[in-house]
This record gives sequence, structure tokens and C-alpha cells, in this order.
Amino acid sequence: MRIGIDASRAVSPERTGTENYSLQLIRHLLAAAEQEAPASEFVLYCNRAPARGLFSSDNHHTLRVMPFPRLWTHLRLSWEMLLHAPDVLFVPAHVIPVVHPRASVATIHDLGHLYFPEAYPKETLKYLTWATEQNVRAAAHLLADSQATRADLIRHYSVPPERVTVVYPGVSPLFTQEQDPAELGAVRLHYNLQEPYVLYVGTLHPRKNVTRLIEAFARAKREGRLQERLVLAGRMGWLPEEILRSLQQVGEAVTLLGYVPDDHLPALYGGATAFVLPSLFEGFGMPVLEAMACGTPVIAADSSSLPEVVGDAGVLVDPQQTDELAEALAWVCGRQELREQLRQKGLARVRVFTWEAAALKTLAVLDRVGGA
Repeated sequence: MRIGIDASRAVSPERTGTENYSLQLIRHLLAAAEQEAPASEFVLYCNRAPARGLFSSDNHHTLRVMPFPRLWTHLRLSWEMLLHAPDVLFVPAHVIPVVHPRASVATIHDLGHLYFPEAYPKETLKYLTWATEQNVRAAAHLLADSQATRADLIRHYSVPPERVTVVYPGVSPLFTQEQDPAELGAVRLHYNLQEPYVLYVGTLHPRKNVTRLIEAFARAKREGRLQERLVLAGRMGWLPEEILRSLQQVGEAVTLLGYVPDDHLPALYGGATAFVLPSLFEGFGMPVLEAMACGTPVIAADSSSLPEVVGDAGVLVDPQQTDELAEALAWVCGRQELREQLRQKGLARVRVFTWEAAALKTLAVLDRVGGA
């Protein structure tokens, strides 16, 4: 069977959530196929040449590097599908091209734009609405990162339940509790983190609820219940004005790191007193897994998929309640015994989620759809 994969997000030079999902799943699909489906042939479609060694040379696959100035998916990839369509096309982190094989599979990461349309610029909202409808309409089968997203697809798009399979992402072996003290120190020195800190990782935009996090942090700090500073790691996203206003009011107690490369993240997680993800909506919440894998206590919103991922291994709060978030920050940071309990629970919880399992489940779906 010839399996085509849109790898355009995986080869991005600055990867965040969906790009890392795409890269890790592709790597593990290639590895799993050697054991489970050695006769399968993989073709990775890229809009730029991947960094050397990005995809292991031990795995049998073909790279189709196809640079194109604009509308790569719907023009260049569509043209490739017209001329050389694979038996099945998998799109792990984007949208199925207009021209596609009947046997196409896509991952839907979340439907947050349906719940919080005001958190998106108009053009972004318009595109997300169209792209989701395109995937639902074009795909022979859909993958969802969580039961919450699967339920949303069934509820809002009337997708038959048998057309959606939940495939939980895993966590990269890069994230581990076995942190080298020298590396921890070097990363803290690089970012000038002299004092204890609470960490947030993710794009800074309204859906992530960063403004309320800043307000809750400032409240706990003002009341003398928090010694840590707040460290925000991630690019500034769309509609940043409200976040910037909040930052001006807090002053120097918050550190903005901007985009942080993957190899710095484990030490940032490992050095944090606690990790906090107060998002209004998440399709999965990868940083929660990464923090738990590094042995860092987690505070997360009790919304969308996050309770499904966190289980009882973190402190869940109402993301709409500033007081509740401030209380959780002070409670976790002020109690070492609680942090140790959360640390142990997190390390156990994270073992549920592996890329090996995700790859095997995805491969089974691709095999079934491609052979239908």
C-alpha cells in the first residue's frame, strides 16, 4: 500500500503544538510500519526540504519536496494528487487538499473556534470554519486527539461515530524527569531566570486565557501569597492587545521569553515550581503532558479535553474564575508535599500516552481506509 502524508507542518523550522504532533506521529508511523506493515510505501509531501536527520534514514520512505509560493496545499499538493495519487492520503495537521484521493484521513485537533469565535481574527475564523468543513466533507475517516473533540465532531457536524477514531498523542522522550543539573542551570542562565517561577508554555492569544492568568498571578503576588515570578514561553499570537495591556499593569514580575526551541523546553519545565495551562479550550493540551513527564506539578483548566488528559494528576480550576486560579497558584506553590504528590501522579499518568501506541492505532486506520 502506498501511504501519502502531508508533512508540510512537520518540516516547519519553528514547531509548536500541531507541528510537533505531525513530526512525532510521522516518525513513529515510519518506525511502526517496519514491523507491522513492511510492504507499505510512504511518501512524505513537503513544501520545503526537511532539516538533515529530521526523518530517520533507516525507514523506507520517499520525500517529495515541492516548493510553491502560495496556496501550497490546494494548488501544488492537489496537482500531485491529480498526477500521482497514493492509495491513502493522511493529513495530520492541516487541511485535505481540494483534489484528493477518496481514501483520505485527517486529524481534527479541536473545534475551539465554534465555542470562542470572538477569540479569533475574522479571517482566521473564516478559514478555520472552512478548513474544518472541508476535512469533514472530504475525509473517509477522521482522527481526533481526544474524546472531547470526537464528541464535538459528532454533535456539531453530524459525523457518524464510526467515522471518528480517538488517537491520543504521546510525549517525546525529550521530556523527562532526569534533568541534568548543569543543563537546568545553563538554560536558567540563558533566560536570566534568577528566582523561582511558574511556567506557561503556548502561543499567547485570547483562547489560551493568558490575560486571566496574568491577573490571577498579580492578585496572588499582591496578597503576598506567591514568591514566584510568572514566565510565559511562546510567540505572541493574534489579538494580543489585551494581553499587552495586562503585562503593562503587572510590570517586571512577568518574564516573556518568546518562542523557545524544543531542546530548551525540558529544562524550563524541570526548573519550574509549577506549570499552568488555564486555556478556555484545548483539543488535547500537549504542554500538560510535557510538564508531567518532566516531573513538574500541573495546574490546568477544567474545560474541554484537559480533565480527560490530566485525570487526577493535577489541580483543575474553572478558567473563568480569576480568584480560583489565584488560589490554585498560591496553594500549589506554597505546599511542597502537595507538589511532590502531584509530581508522582503526573509521572504515572504520562505513561498512558505514547507515540508508539498512537502510531499503531493510526496505521490500523490508514490500512483499513486504504484497503477499503
